[in-house]
Amino acid sequence: MTALRPHFPNLTSLGAATPFVERMKEILDHIKLFEDFEDGELETMAGYMSCYLAPSGTEIIREGAIGDFMLLIIEGSVEIVKLDDSGLPTRIGMAGPGKMLGEMSLIDGEPRFASCVALVDTLFAVLDRDNLSRIITNEPRIGVKIMTELLMVLNQRLRNVSSELVRLVGHKSR
Repeated sequence: MTALRPHFPNLTSLGAATPFVERMKEILDHIKLFEDFEDGELETMAGYMSCYLAPSGTEIIREGAIGDFMLLIIEGSVEIVKLDDSGLPTRIGMAGPGKMLGEMSLIDGEPRFASCVALVDTLFAVLDRDNLSRIITNEPRIGVKIMTELLMVLNQRLRNVSSELVRLVGHKSR
């Protein structure tokens, strides 16, 4: 469908994500994300994605690195780590099948906010900015759906962070 650029030369590349569409459907059926996608649309989107297998312990995304892609975890789990003020890594979350990572950098091209490390062997699909642009141009209906999903994910994260900030500020003022 489109040229897939290698993002992880040190990992096992599994090529286009199309062979993993059935597994992606299983995962996405259990989460609200992508519920508006029809079967053929998910397969079309997968044709613009590439898959990789990261062994346990592999740093998939490095905090501060420049990136223009996001990941969709298909199998496995990832620890999300942020360096604290003293430079020590602190776990800020976990992600498993169906979770997206790196979507902020996909959108804005800014350095990565946190690192992501595979806790077990992890299979993931990558969508980069070039292929997102191709989807928007070639498959506008799917492009709008992807952008809507990204907006919903980012909005939910903003709400969660805002709630946590309010909680912390309220806790300090006591």
